[in-house]
Amino acid sequence: MARLSALGLGATLTLVALSAVAAAAGSWKLLGISWVAFAAMAAAAILGARTRTDRAGTLVWGYGLASGAMVTSAAVFLLPGAIDHHAQFGGFGVALGLLVGFGAHTVGHRLSHLDLPMDRTVAELSAHALAAGAIIGVVYGNMPALGPLLGLAIVSHKGPAGYAAAKRLALRGRSWSTLLLPAAGVGVAAIGASAVRLPAAPAVRGLVFGFAAGVFLHVAMDFLPRCELGSEIHEALSVEGDAHALLDRLRLHAVASTALGGLAVFLAWTAVA
Repeated sequence: MARLSALGLGATLTLVALSAVAAAAGSWKLLGISWVAFAAMAAAAILGARTRTDRAGTLVWGYGLASGAMVTSAAVFLLPGAIDHHAQFGGFGVALGLLVGFGAHTVGHRLSHLDLPMDRTVAELSAHALAAGAIIGVVYGNMPALGPLLGLAIVSHKGPAGYAAAKRLALRGRSWSTLLLPAAGVGVAAIGASAVRLPAAPAVRGLVFGFAAGVFLHVAMDFLPRCELGSEIHEALSVEGDAHALLDRLRLHAVASTALGGLAVFLAWTAVA
């Protein structure tokens, strides 16, 4: 436990150090996105660890708003750019991103059966945070004119993910502070990857930006709140016996939250366009 907490503290200090580098380079958008991701996951983790009441409704709205915002942002801000660079390679990139995201998720699930040296939840979130941060860094490093709305929408799922993870850790008698590692991981990877410069070839850029769009679309769909028996939402219900009626009501909340998440991105875009 102490080692994991030390890793979280170390990752936070690394983010602080890299933030100075990003500030010196004038990467203010990337810096803001990195710290929003950190604050969202850390604050939600503290809340999740202290909450002892039914969290199903909170998870539905948290995941729904985040996934709706991510789907809309990836489709509006990344997909057109990939197609503009190269229509066919951009399309191949999207397909590759979706398939790689699915493959990584499936293979990663098999790791849950292994005896890992750290908590599986923390390990999965950390790997996910580093991968997402690397893609965000490459995108913003090569598209400096891109507004911060895309990045903020992409990391919007960090809040509900941290909340749910902290609840699981609390049930196992472990501290939420281990989640500082994935919380800082987005910014650490993003600031580091922003130094990567892509070749000017349209096919390469179309493939890379299409891949980013595909990965984020996969993540967004993975976070869609599924109100089914055996799902995380179902496990969060503090009811016994048949939960069909309650899950049916939560399905309406799931649809409303995802639609509202997408609408929020649209309204924010129209406000700054």
